[in-house]
Amino acid sequence: MRSRYSAYALGGYGKYLLSTWFAPMATDLSIAELSRSDIDWIKLHIIDTGVDGNSGWVEFKASYQDNNHITEMHEKSVFIRQGSRWFYIGGEVSHNTQ
Repeated sequence: MRSRYSAYALGGYGKYLLSTWFAPMATDLSIAELSRSDIDWIKLHIIDTGVDGNSGWVEFKASYQDNNHITEMHEKSVFIRQGSRWFYIGGEVSHNTQ
């Protein structure tokens, strides 16, 4: 999760992000789209994590600044393990603008 956040925050890592996405869930995504860095990510706070066999989840809050507003994104991400690698499936997302 932290590496995916870092890839978004730095921008230009669309290839990495796409490689960490569970392929059946990433059919509409492109490297170019995932490489964009038009949001200023400020902070990541991991709230909780869990693993059950080859399934896992991470609940986090990430803050970013966009159009002079700070927004907090709250997500519970779901992952699947294949071999020794974890892949992002998706998550429940909410946003709170301050």
